[in-house]
Amino acid sequence: MLTDDHILMREGIRQLLEFDGNIEVIEEASDGEECLEKLGRVKPDVLLLDINMPKKNGIEVLEEIKKKKMDVKVLILTVHNEIEYLLRAIDIGVDGYILKDSESSELKKAIHILMNGENYIQPNLIPALNNRLITRDADREKIDSLTKREMEVLIQVANGMFNKEIANELHISERTVKNHISNIFKKIDVSDRTQAAVFAIKNDLIKLF
Repeated sequence: MLTDDHILMREGIRQLLEFDGNIEVIEEASDGEECLEKLGRVKPDVLLLDINMPKKNGIEVLEEIKKKKMDVKVLILTVHNEIEYLLRAIDIGVDGYILKDSESSELKKAIHILMNGENYIQPNLIPALNNRLITRDADREKIDSLTKREMEVLIQVANGMFNKEIANELHISERTVKNHISNIFKKIDVSDRTQAAVFAIKNDLIKLF
């Protein structure tokens, strides 16, 4: 099953996949909600899923599929080569991840690998993924060093709140907020609020999606 909001993309992928007769496209969807609705009726072996779509994006669809324990292999096919998207998809339980600039032979290979019960990640994404996983382990140690109050302050900083607003929200003094922020910066090894916000987003302390 193909899910992509661009008709030409779906038509092109369908022709590529069905050319040699080994793969059959049994259904298509143009947005996340339509995808989930059709998955309730048809039973594809593999779902090719775009990330950027109206109504529900691919990450949200993937979360719903895993939550409902639907029996379908999910292969994300996307333009996004940012490792954060790949990491998020892996954390949710995606079966495969491939970029839209791949060769058709690689896409078919990925589908067959998923059908054999294995996972597939486009090879040129793996070095950056491994580096990010190492960084995430180090980041988790930094997060673990934060007190509960420091975590609350960091989240408010990442949400763009000023010290006075944070003080009002948490019912503490502005001076206490400043002290917490100073300690947070030292513990997570950043030098300003923007870097702190990036750290929080990168580690899912606040949600990107």
